Amino acid sequence: MTTVRNGTPSAAGTPAAGAPRGHGRDVQGTRRLAALLLSPTLLVLALVIGYPVLAGFRESLYARGEGLDAQGFVVEGDRFVGLDNYTAIFQGDRADAFWNAFSNTTFFTLTTVVLETLIGVAMALIMHQAFRGRAIVRAGILVPWAIPTAISGLLWRWIFQADGAANAVLGRQILWTADGFAAKVAIVVAEVWKTSPFIGLLVLAGLQMIPRDVYEAARVDGAGPLQQFWRITLPLVKPALLVAVLFRMLDVLRMFDLPAVLIGVNQRSVETLTMIAWFEASNLRYGSAAAYATVLFLYIALIAYLFVRLLGADIIGEARRQAGRERKKAA
Repeated sequence: MTTVRNGTPSAAGTPAAGAPRGHGRDVQGTRRLAALLLSPTLLVLALVIGYPVLAGFRESLYARGEGLDAQGFVVEGDRFVGLDNYTAIFQGDRADAFWNAFSNTTFFTLTTVVLETLIGVAMALIMHQAFRGRAIVRAGILVPWAIPTAISGLLWRWIFQADGAANAVLGRQILWTADGFAAKVAIVVAEVWKTSPFIGLLVLAGLQMIPRDVYEAARVDGAGPLQQFWRITLPLVKPALLVAVLFRMLDVLRMFDLPAVLIGVNQRSVETLTMIAWFEASNLRYGSAAAYATVLFLYIALIAYLFVRLLGADIIGEARRQAGRERKKAA
């Protein structure tokens, strides 16, 4: 049975075109339900992340009692200094230490992430192959990542000491754990050794999601191994690879334990932003430490935003479209 409404026939019991009132109520109800379900998570994030960030920024605007008042007495308690802590970081007496730590942090991030990405992808390709003893190889590759960072630092400190294995293999006496460029190289080697398996593990998970028929169709079309890697493997594994690289970038930007254990604290060549923030806090200069932490937080947030904006926009949707195109070619 049909009815006629404004000259347009419609099935009985269904709303006519042009009257989306029920649809609007459904959308609003879905949004309310989504907000209700997400509210506990948002509340926890606000308490765990939002409050500490705001509290840290507030602390950076104060300084512990230092100096004398007009009567010559020591000022007690915290006093509001505004942006003086930030001014001291960028242009004041702490500017030299800040820019040195900033350059070290950036250097470690760029070098380690690039090397880890190359080595991690190679590890994933090896672990993805079917050969006898593959389980043992996978377990052996993942062992460095499972070792705690402090233990890894002690291990590499023993390797890089003056009479250690590194100098014995090279046949030279290099002061790896002293303050200098060799210390930077030691940090890069130890960090790459430990965390390359992390990228390899995530890339391996992406490789296992690629359909086999895509490679079979490529081989039928005459594509060689290198062409298959650039045209099929790399585009389809891009979402997992970008997530792994982003996590590693955010982790290296907060590097502290490995340089502290392997080289030591207050070593200018390996001092990072996290280390100088810790040093300020350990000397009860909490306002300055909070200012360092706030600057580091903004630096990390900027890097993450630019990374996602420039490289990771709609990576999941793009991967699905790429897989769909490859399936159509295979059919």
